[in-house]
Amino acid sequence: MTLGWLAAILVAPHLTLSPGWRMAALFCHLSCLVVGFGAVLTVDWFSLRWLLRREPLGTVLTAAHGAHPLIWLGLLGLVVSGAALGPDTSSGLVWVKLLAVLAVGVNGLFLGRVRDRLAEMDGVAPRAALLPGVAAASISQVGWWTATLVGFWNANR
Repeated sequence: MTLGWLAAILVAPHLTLSPGWRMAALFCHLSCLVVGFGAVLTVDWFSLRWLLRREPLGTVLTAAHGAHPLIWLGLLGLVVSGAALGPDTSSGLVWVKLLAVLAVGVNGLFLGRVRDRLAEMDGVAPRAALLPGVAAASISQVGWWTATLVGFWNANR
């Protein structure tokens, strides 16, 4: 995860896109945000419903399993298209976004393990077993929202 993130940052300054290709990269970037973050929000919605005892744990795990490829596809697309868009790595705000993206990726690996552990509990998980998942979901939300808001802010400056 970290090597891919670092490679994107190192390659980005060497990419120059024509206006047409830049527009295509921006469309890809926004589409991947919708796919990846949308899938994250979906899983977190089902998780919240489970915490409120509105959904069984099995439904949450099924949603997480189904959304997993979309989350990673969205994140990968964001990293690749973001590199193509040539972020200004001399900007402190851009580094906030880049670090938020790295945190989302590393945290996503941890969340996959949490999901697998919960699945092993056969639908019955004590509330204490959820603390890692709640903490990681919170980190995920902060990371995705930070990257999104910084990207929006930079695009409109």
